[in-house]
Amino acid sequence: MIDWSWVREISFTLYALTIISIIVIVISENRNPVKTLAWVTVLLLLPMVGVILYLFFGRNIKNTHKVSRRLRRQMRRKEAAPKPDTRLMESLQPESVQMMRLGQTLTGGHIYPGNTVEVFTSGQEKFDSLLRDLENARHFIHLEYYIFENDRIGSQVAEILIRRALEGVNVRVIYDHVGSFSVKSKFFKRMRKAGIQVYPFFEVTFPQLGTRINWRNHRKICIIDGRIGYLGGMNIADRYIDGGKKFASWRDTHVRVTGPILAALQHSFAVDWHFMNQPLPADSSKFTTRRTGDIAAQLVTSGPTSQWSNIAYMFHKAIGNARKRIYIQTPYFLPTDALLKGLISAALSKVDVRILIPTKTDSPLLNFASASYIAECLRAGIKIYFYDAGMLHSKLIIVDDELVTIGSTNFDFRSFEHNFEGNLFFYSKDLNRQLTEIYRNDLTHAHRITPQAWRKRPLWRRAVASIVRLLSPIL
Repeated sequence: MIDWSWVREISFTLYALTIISIIVIVISENRNPVKTLAWVTVLLLLPMVGVILYLFFGRNIKNTHKVSRRLRRQMRRKEAAPKPDTRLMESLQPESVQMMRLGQTLTGGHIYPGNTVEVFTSGQEKFDSLLRDLENARHFIHLEYYIFENDRIGSQVAEILIRRALEGVNVRVIYDHVGSFSVKSKFFKRMRKAGIQVYPFFEVTFPQLGTRINWRNHRKICIIDGRIGYLGGMNIADRYIDGGKKFASWRDTHVRVTGPILAALQHSFAVDWHFMNQPLPADSSKFTTRRTGDIAAQLVTSGPTSQWSNIAYMFHKAIGNARKRIYIQTPYFLPTDALLKGLISAALSKVDVRILIPTKTDSPLLNFASASYIAECLRAGIKIYFYDAGMLHSKLIIVDDELVTIGSTNFDFRSFEHNFEGNLFFYSKDLNRQLTEIYRNDLTHAHRITPQAWRKRPLWRRAVASIVRLLSPIL
């Protein structure tokens, strides 16, 4: 009879060495201590699950260059940096100038004065405008979305893209492979047959599953003829118009921009296009330099390959600069330790800090994780509101009287560290005032949480939230 005990002992030893090796790797990477502790906890308490999760979601690709430094310099030269505007700098608050300089240091992103911004708070408004602009495209369309569904609005967009491509317009489309995973390939094949260049970002296939699935392109960008741009929180799907099957309505924020900021949007798209091993678009250097308004704008992008957590740093600086108020809208509130302390410090300094999140989200797990941070915020005097009218998917931050940022970045670990994101930072008292009115109107569809009511939550909900919070850095 065969003695299998030695086989079990060797297997257990190898298994233990694997767990220990991964823990050593995680610790040696000098990540955020909270995130490191989360990984070590999972690996020790749930070793088998932890190993699988680490292989798919734990790898680190920081400082991996999407394009070479030489090519990046060439692209920046083509972007045609605007001339220094002394009058603009003198007209802005010192805190705004600091923000601009930080964004430029982190990403090389220039500050472009002279833009016009149109704000959309509903999917119907946004898509009515987008469809009109797509129909009127004459030279090129660059489209980049996390989700591109084959539903009613997705089909409408696809039909226009196909028609414009057949009429000679250069159409390029980037969709995220995981975000659009449920969409059948024939939807995109039909576009390719019409001459559209369509590519999935970081396509997840074997054996690359473990090295790609965690890093997603969450951006929502459209550039038309280098004259018109769109950016914000809305993907291409019907639920962004009608709320879908789960929600009565869908509240989001998206912007249409015209003016010199189109140079930055073109640059961002070109970098992502080249990242997929495609040659730089010949028309990536075609964009307007004509001023169309009086709003100063700066595009800041971030991703897992960046040296710094660019957008998280911008948020942290904005929170630290605040003197009067910080208004935040986000579907998921899972702040890093630094950002949470920044918000608490601001509230304790009598800054009016308000956070508006949905009562119910499209992710129950993230709902629980968000809830775990609320008690600490309430103790510091932060005002927490739950939006009751439907799904709140808006990603908006308003600081004091001049700064506004809108984009694809959720206030959570995944957006700050794992996703490729893009946010526009606007420096304008008029736009700040407009969005403050929109924010306050949203509060009329929300209810404020009091510390007393929050303490009365069922024990099981508090327990689940606390457990899920341990995993929030790796969700």
